[in-house]
Amino acid sequence: MNYDVEERVVDLELVLARFIRKTEQGFDNLHKEMLEFKDEMREFKDEMLEFKDEMREFKDEMGEFKDEMGEFKDEMGEFKDEMREDSRKKNEAWGHLSNRLGTLVEDIVIPSFPKVIKELYDLEIDEVLFFRKKKHPVTKQSKEFDGIVIAGDFIFLNSTKTRLKYDHIDEFKNDIELFRGYFPEYNSKKVVGFFASLSPDEGFIPFAEKDGFYVLGLGDWLMELKNSKDFKPIYY
Repeated sequence: MNYDVEERVVDLELVLARFIRKTEQGFDNLHKEMLEFKDEMREFKDEMLEFKDEMREFKDEMGEFKDEMGEFKDEMGEFKDEMREDSRKKNEAWGHLSNRLGTLVEDIVIPSFPKVIKELYDLEIDEVLFFRKKKHPVTKQSKEFDGIVIAGDFIFLNSTKTRLKYDHIDEFKNDIELFRGYFPEYNSKKVVGFFASLSPDEGFIPFAEKDGFYVLGLGDWLMELKNSKDFKPIYY
């Protein structure tokens, strides 16, 4: 009876010892796992701190980028305003240049036209009229003619353009017909047409010659004839 109790007590101690050992191992393993988990959490915390710093840097960079974009937008706005102002000034300059060029052509043509006529026809000039505005005796409408030179049996009409175009030819032929109505006192005289421009397009000259018109352009002494050598004018 006592032997059985002692044996059972020994067995119980062995079981308890195994339980304690396993429990200690379990605690050791748990402790080890907790330490590993703690290390992982520390690493995660460090990573989160790094991420937080990176996000702060990114936020700062985005703030700087936003500021730079704001500055760029302002610069583009200023550039747009400058371009608009430059365009306005350029348009004004072209307008002034066009007006000045028109005056320049007039200033050169006026002294040249009578001189060229005297050389071509060897005639004494009776009258020179530039930018003559005349009222029609019947319709009472007013019209201005660029240049009129009266010499002998001829009326020499000039049309001055800063740039000669093909449709100017038909317009000028119409002006010659109108001239007869505005100046009936010269109906007995022959009309000779002249185009004048600083630098007439060479392609324009043959078309003007087909309708019998002289073409004047800038030469060694103010304006000179640009027609071909065998050109013959048409008298209207």
